[in-house]
Amino acid sequence: MNAGGQQERRPRADVQRNRAALLETAQRHFLQHGVGTSLEAVAKEAGVGPATLYRHFPTREALLAAVLQTRSEEFVARRAGIEQLDNAAEALERWLRAMEEYLSAFSGLPDPLMAAARAQDPDNPLTIPCDILISATDQYVRAAQRAGHVRASVQGYDLFLAACSVAWIKGTGTEEKSLDRLRMLIASGYREQDPGA
Repeated sequence: MNAGGQQERRPRADVQRNRAALLETAQRHFLQHGVGTSLEAVAKEAGVGPATLYRHFPTREALLAAVLQTRSEEFVARRAGIEQLDNAAEALERWLRAMEEYLSAFSGLPDPLMAAARAQDPDNPLTIPCDILISATDQYVRAAQRAGHVRASVQGYDLFLAACSVAWIKGTGTEEKSLDRLRMLIASGYREQDPGA
């Protein structure tokens, strides 16, 4: 019942079924073809027309945000594990790696996320997931700053962009040794230098 005493209407079974089929098919297409995959092909394989797809997900960003939501459970579990760490520097490093892996789930994913983070458009469904990632990164950064591990000038937004960049480069097939060197270069830029070193 809602506040007016009327029963709330649940979505029809076929509406729920179509939405679930679209999300499952879109995830498969994003994995195989990247975020630029044909939405018409997604609709066709899900057994619905393009109009049905756009009724559920008016934009590519809306569909991508919904698919990311369905994949967030493992990421949330990893964050819970990171929260248990006592070492703020290690927690930040582990968070950046977890975020990098999340951002490289689909080929091309960093591009729309960085665009959403830059624009801060409240109508873009990807803005909220970006804000959550940036806010969490900022918390890890501030904890590491309080412990003296991270330069005072560094912000969570900076390291969100760094993780997006590594994820994008990872998506080009760059070998892991090169990625490790890139991560070391980024870390040397944000870490507080030991004055005695």
